[in-house]
Amino acid sequence: MPYDLLIRNGNVVLSNEVKRLDIGINNGKITALGQVLDGEAKQVVNAEGMTVFPGMIDVHVHFDEPGRENWEGFETGSAMLAAGGCTTFFDMPLNGIPSTVTKEAFVDKVAVGEAKSHIDFGLWGGLVPENLNDLADLADAGAIGFKAFLSPSGNPYFHSVDDESLLEGMKRIAKTGSVLALHSESAPLVTFLQKEKEAKGLTGYDDYAESRPVQAETEAVSRALTFAEVTGCPLHFVHISTVEAVALIQAAKKRGQDVTLETCPHYLLYSHEDFRKIGVVGKCAPPLRSEAERSGLVNLLIQGQIDLVSSDHSPCEWKDKQTDSIFTAWGGISGGQFSLLSAIEIALTHDLPLTKVADWTAKQPAERFRLTAQKGEIRKGADADLAVVALDKPEQVTTDKLYQKNKFSLYEGHVFPSSIQTTINRGTVVYSNADGINGAAAGKWIRPGK
Repeated sequence: MPYDLLIRNGNVVLSNEVKRLDIGINNGKITALGQVLDGEAKQVVNAEGMTVFPGMIDVHVHFDEPGRENWEGFETGSAMLAAGGCTTFFDMPLNGIPSTVTKEAFVDKVAVGEAKSHIDFGLWGGLVPENLNDLADLADAGAIGFKAFLSPSGNPYFHSVDDESLLEGMKRIAKTGSVLALHSESAPLVTFLQKEKEAKGLTGYDDYAESRPVQAETEAVSRALTFAEVTGCPLHFVHISTVEAVALIQAAKKRGQDVTLETCPHYLLYSHEDFRKIGVVGKCAPPLRSEAERSGLVNLLIQGQIDLVSSDHSPCEWKDKQTDSIFTAWGGISGGQFSLLSAIEIALTHDLPLTKVADWTAKQPAERFRLTAQKGEIRKGADADLAVVALDKPEQVTTDKLYQKNKFSLYEGHVFPSSIQTTINRGTVVYSNADGINGAAAGKWIRPGK
């Protein structure tokens, strides 16, 4: 049988094993898996000695378009993700102008993504106190879910929710059958503690971390879980950074609540001590934690207590980091290119099966956000979304290898034990280590399944 694309001789990461297989692809779908596939192909990728993962689904990125393309846009952002083995992403609602809190803004952003993205994408809708009447329309328009902040978002136009608007928003989101994602830090705690620090002129790295303690995350998580239990709203906790918060969420799961959580590579690979050495490029919210918290999170990931790994790629221009106070510097990590490599590093370091990596980065994101009909696994009938990785070919992060808009990253200088060789989205080679980004590759907007 003739194929559009044939991947030969790769070690393919399936749902429960790694097996040497050929992968035949037609019309963007995997049509054949076999040890030796016969037939001609318009294009062949030789994956001899390499490992083929399902393309990563990054459920948490900020591309800031329309309106702030100087931070990151769909073109540069999707290229960056493709260079990191990602084939689908979900863009957050807050930093575009306008924020994605109405159906009109949502439809406009879909058009921008369809015109510019090199890989497939979904869009989050926002939950803010002012848009409760817009939630049903956003769900109907195809929002992958909703995002809200329990503490100030850093964007004066995207307000955090108070308790009343959170409860009402949860009730309405539950009726749509969608999911609410939460940035969970206690607004009273972080606001009070920051004011205390600034009043004393304390604006160092330790001061910033102390203004957003573990308790700020656990209080917000606990309150959100209580509200969700009353309203029946499915929850997804983003960028969880503490062991205690994971325990609270897992206890809620055992009680029968519909809840998942993600953490990010920067919380798994870096600690507060690294923040003090690296400087403002490592500022994020929640902050990088103690070494005990970092290693504890890694252990919880290994134990299956953390559902997903996502980047929370939150870019800016360098001038937004270089401010007089650590409190006014932009709090976000630019690093979407390195999430899959980070997950692989953790698996190799701890001698874990590579199927765990596929679970964290593809299968479980697809399950949570209703994409399993087409994405999340390497199997016949699924979209041909694939990342070909050289497990034993290290790669050091240098500025010239960054595909993001603004060329600075927490990961600069880090040596990953593996490297991305080829990224394929629906049967099209989007990135190759030899040729870079395929500028003709075009992603599709995707909606959650029923």
